[in-house]
Amino acid sequence: MTQTYLSKRGLNQPWLILGLALVLPLVLQSFGNAWVRIADMSLLYVLLALGLNIVVGYAGLLDLGYVAFFAVGAYLFGLMASPHLTETFPLIATLFPDGLHMSLWLVLPLAAGLAGLFGLLLGAPTLKLRGDYLAIVTLGFGEIIRVFLNNLDHPVNITNGPKGLGQIDAVTVFGYPLSRRLDLGFFQLPSVTLYYYLFLALVVVSVVLCSRLEHSRIGRAWMAIREDEIAAKAMGLNTRNLKLMAFGMGASFGGVSGAMFASFQGFVSPESFSLMESVMIVAMVVLGGLGHLPGVILGAVLLAALPEALRYVAGPLQEMTGGRLDAAILRQLLIALAMIVIMLWRPRGLWPTPEHGKNLPAAGGQA
Repeated sequence: MTQTYLSKRGLNQPWLILGLALVLPLVLQSFGNAWVRIADMSLLYVLLALGLNIVVGYAGLLDLGYVAFFAVGAYLFGLMASPHLTETFPLIATLFPDGLHMSLWLVLPLAAGLAGLFGLLLGAPTLKLRGDYLAIVTLGFGEIIRVFLNNLDHPVNITNGPKGLGQIDAVTVFGYPLSRRLDLGFFQLPSVTLYYYLFLALVVVSVVLCSRLEHSRIGRAWMAIREDEIAAKAMGLNTRNLKLMAFGMGASFGGVSGAMFASFQGFVSPESFSLMESVMIVAMVVLGGLGHLPGVILGAVLLAALPEALRYVAGPLQEMTGGRLDAAILRQLLIALAMIVIMLWRPRGLWPTPEHGKNLPAAGGQA
């Protein structure tokens, strides 16, 4: 029903959606840069949701520790593009007297590769686990990474512990740092808008890659494993390698998104990679529609933007209660209620894949 509704209004046309996405930050600027920043974070969550969709949506492997790969990418760029290593290790300061300051475009493949390696390390010992057991193991993996980041400041200070890493370099595109406002003479683009277009370009590339994966031989094999792993193995599929590939490729998206997050924020700390973040990313994929790219994007945008938008609702509600209820608690309550309503109204997600669970037509063209 949702797809038919959108089709009648032309909103399922990719070029129209891309055009609206290009104009969106220019409209949001008139309401303040805070709204553009919300759009920036929504695009980062779209990248994360697309990566998790490979693991959960395509391969059917429930991963509750996906935020660990996000943290790996963020801390890798934070270490490579901040003065922390040169201030902590005299040898590095001697080799790089002006600091490392590695370009994001050099760190991105490293972040994708390192996060993918961590994905393989997570997937290797969990190949025989399914369902709840796999979820518990991945949840523990995500917490282990967060605890390590929080405590690797003694005896050798690698991550700076709970203080986090600051003074991280901004992204530079064609020699122009995105942390500076771009003056076009008749119009000015603030830093948050420049980051928006960079993130949008990455999302478009990621959507194309995921779409090609979905319709490839590997994507079909993942879906066969999701539907019935025993039957897939009986048909000759190497489920072991395919699962490892799903973990590795999904994790690489998290690493790229983490590097972008570190550059955008200019600061990273273990608090940004809590269990709640993993749960929210899983909720984005499930509420949008498992295995369906438009649904995953819709779920990520809604759940990323909804908490920020509800800040403007929680304040007046707090005043109505005489300040007895905290605004943050009210906001979480409203988010939880919205998620419950969505799942009761659309159990398969807001925009589920039309092919999933669809009966094949019988001979003669009749269903």
